[in-house]
Amino acid sequence: MPALQQGQEAVTIRYGAFVQSVIDFLIVAFAIFLVVKLINRLKRKEAAAPAVPPAPSRQEVLLEEIRDLLKK
Repeated sequence: MPALQQGQEAVTIRYGAFVQSVIDFLIVAFAIFLVVKLINRLKRKEAAAPAVPPAPSRQEVLLEEIRDLLKK
């Protein structure tokens, strides 16, 4: 191995920083995955609930009564 010259820094392999970055990324990615999964589950429950048809308006009720009376 050649000797270092004066003022020259030693070459280092910083694999620890790389491993730490990968672990941090995986933790953040997993957290985001769980949040998206939770949001999708909540939306699915909301969409699965059957919509209740609205009650007929007063005008529709009166028209139905008139129709029934005309049928008699």
